[in-house]
Amino acid sequence: MWTLVLNCGSSSVKFALLDVQGGQVRLSGLAERLGSAGASARLDVDGVRRAVDLAGGSYAEAFAVIAGALDELGVREQVSAVGHRVVHGGERFSAPAPITPEVLAEIRACVPLAPLHNPANIAGIEAAQAAFPEAAHVAVFDTAFHQSMPEVAFRYAVPGDWYRQHGVRRYGFHGTSHAFVAARAADLLGRPLSELNLVTAHLGNGCSVCAVQGGRSVDTSMGLTPLEGLVMGTRSGDVDPGLHDYIARQAGLSLSEVTAALNRESGLLGLSGLSNDMRELEEAAGRGHPGARLALDVFVHRLAGQMAGMAAAMGRVDGLVFTGGIGENSAWVRGAVLARLAVLGARVDEAANAAAVRGQSGVISAPGALAALVVNTNEELMIAQQTQELLAELKGVQA
Repeated sequence: MWTLVLNCGSSSVKFALLDVQGGQVRLSGLAERLGSAGASARLDVDGVRRAVDLAGGSYAEAFAVIAGALDELGVREQVSAVGHRVVHGGERFSAPAPITPEVLAEIRACVPLAPLHNPANIAGIEAAQAAFPEAAHVAVFDTAFHQSMPEVAFRYAVPGDWYRQHGVRRYGFHGTSHAFVAARAADLLGRPLSELNLVTAHLGNGCSVCAVQGGRSVDTSMGLTPLEGLVMGTRSGDVDPGLHDYIARQAGLSLSEVTAALNRESGLLGLSGLSNDMRELEEAAGRGHPGARLALDVFVHRLAGQMAGMAAAMGRVDGLVFTGGIGENSAWVRGAVLARLAVLGARVDEAANAAAVRGQSGVISAPGALAALVVNTNEELMIAQQTQELLAELKGVQA
């Protein structure tokens, strides 16, 4: 049986068709720039790559292309389930959930907590339900993995009614990725996950770190929204909360405009004045671009500090894990961070670190040092596995 995994963003749909048991992927791709005149889709169908223009630029058109590829493979009728990545599930969801009208209403209620993400997730769910009406649809939440955090980690020092009445607390994100790479790191280290204290760093356009103790999240860098924590591609990460009022008054901006700038015009892009792409920044810094050098240095400074903080949250650390587009491919970032974490016993193996790019994973720490690893995340596989596990559980209950 095949599971279709969908990750719907505000202007994109990432998709994959997987056989959970065999691990086979027959279809994968990305529809991007949805809602604009330049919308298109890139597909890999049984290893054959192609590009398709999406003249209308809608989710429905993107799903029509996906459905057409499934028809071409002759497996559309064998798609038993669709697993949807949903960014914010609030406190309501600590595990995947079958998408019912009630669950969809709960996801909609979380829109104020993730205004850039949940509306796109909802639009994708509704379009997919129309395109695949016979399949079971399951929501897998970014926030679910972090529901194991203790209150000391998830509460803000704000009036209690803000939490009790409005849900103001730290939720965390990238949970699917953190869970996957922690389990894979345990395999690479040859030790049970239940015995390990790991700091996992998911580094892409969005970035977060997580303290994983015995396979459970006990702290993480993102909070109420995906804006808190590390410096990211276009997101600022941590800033003084007083910044909003100050810059609104000084620059004549509304609070929503300030928030939008912190989400879309800040981070690596804002610091460098050049790009949010780590590859471009590393190249520019090598040519002497001062903004690029500043962006890299601030990124590493914040990342090392947050990783050390995650280690402190557990009292002991057995391994540091890097994943995501930057984490899997930037040997420079990893080396610079590990140099700063010598206080924890970290030391990089330069040759192993340089080799761990373009899909190569493994241990990059020097012999005798604190273990450091590169692990290729696979959120699609994790979502597919969790989707099928939930459906098997529900089938057992119904039987």
